Amino acid sequence: MLKDITLGQYYTADSVIHRLDPRVKLVATLIFIISIFIADDPVGFAFLTICLFAVIALSKVPFSFMVRGLKSIVILLLICGIFNIFLTPGDPLVKWGKVQITVQGVRAAVLMLIRMIYLIIGTSIMTLTTTPNQLTDGLETGLRFLNYIHVPVHEIAMMMSIALRFIPILSDETDKIMKAQMARGASFDGKGIVNKAKAMVPLLVPLFVSAFRRANDLALAMEARCYHGGDGRTSMKPLHYQRRDALAYICMCIAFAVLIVLHIFF
Repeated sequence: MLKDITLGQYYTADSVIHRLDPRVKLVATLIFIISIFIADDPVGFAFLTICLFAVIALSKVPFSFMVRGLKSIVILLLICGIFNIFLTPGDPLVKWGKVQITVQGVRAAVLMLIRMIYLIIGTSIMTLTTTPNQLTDGLETGLRFLNYIHVPVHEIAMMMSIALRFIPILSDETDKIMKAQMARGASFDGKGIVNKAKAMVPLLVPLFVSAFRRANDLALAMEARCYHGGDGRTSMKPLHYQRRDALAYICMCIAFAVLIVLHIFF
């Protein structure tokens, strides 16, 4: 399960998507998220599916690797789907006493599941094709205008970059701790919620200790290198837009316009 977490990981490949400016990928992800919630019919989702698979093909990231990230949220998807099916009022489709499944509930559950799946895959494309350093530079450069209203853009971008970088590190650390505890006779397959919670104690305590130790080491390393935030700092590799970035912006605008037209007329 822990190895299935793909958020925060970077997949090395030589593709057009990898070479795009990180600001382009951030804007594309934002537009894709907006598009997910605009689409509410089969035609719109079919168009989004075509666009999504086209980007996945261009990224050269294996589709199986990208779908792996969905395994970690299967339970969440099931819970949300069940709640939508049974708790959404509307026209009864199936009824057992006071419990009923409505047409609106089924539709809401299907839409929610599709949107969450597309959301995970879409954001995974950005993190899998962009290094944490590139994400930090893209966020800081793209949101630099917020400095005029005293928003600490550099600090926010740095925190997001560190958080994304720590996800795969903590995932590997958890896997190592689990294997070490199992070698000492610990069991994580207890029956019942209480037993499973008790079984997680030998895992969570060393994991928290390791996380705090890593955070302290990182803070000391940043202080030793005289890190003082974003004021007056320069970038080793300044971001510059290329022709492919302009073409990507044009494709995004065209795709978003087509989706709006499909939403209005179909």
